[in-house]
Amino acid sequence: MFSAHAYTIFEESINTYHIVDDVYQEFTNPYPKDQIEHLLYRKNWIDTVQWHYEDIIRDPDINPLDALDLKRKIDASNQDRTDLVEYIDSYFLNKYQSVEIKKGATINTESPAWAIDRFSILALKIYHMQEEANRTDASPEHIAKCSDKLAVLLEQKEDLSTAIDQLLADIEAGNKYMKVYKQMKMYNDDELNPVLRGQKG
Repeated sequence: MFSAHAYTIFEESINTYHIVDDVYQEFTNPYPKDQIEHLLYRKNWIDTVQWHYEDIIRDPDINPLDALDLKRKIDASNQDRTDLVEYIDSYFLNKYQSVEIKKGATINTESPAWAIDRFSILALKIYHMQEEANRTDASPEHIAKCSDKLAVLLEQKEDLSTAIDQLLADIEAGNKYMKVYKQMKMYNDDELNPVLRGQKG
């Protein structure tokens, strides 16, 4: 199933990141550019780095200039994340382009790649909640609370995995069809963001 394969790629990315555990470490993609694994690995790496950006920026003692620099890195990361989602959807559009759509076929509330986006972030939640549940320096109450949350996350993993695989099966069978809307983010566009537009000159 596609979801199980994708989750394995996400785990590989997360585990590799945490060997060094540094947001500024060099990124190397182990998969060829013409493979979906390349996109999945890159997508999760972006999510993983941003997860740790978000941790750092919440430091109450962070230098304001460092916080501003991080905010801009997070903005750039969000744009990269959106771009990767669109690349992944392009992969599926190409893969299923010859499928005959059945009469009465329906559209899903989200595209396959946006569901995979949530799946990637869920893999990060599971990794870090597992870390908390395994802590030896935390109280029994903390361990119990995190273990309960981990159980919920693992249930979500099973449900989302099933939903992704069912969606792809329905698209492949012509029971559902894909329609992808490019994300029209306005805040990075110097023609659409009035602050950036005001700086042009």
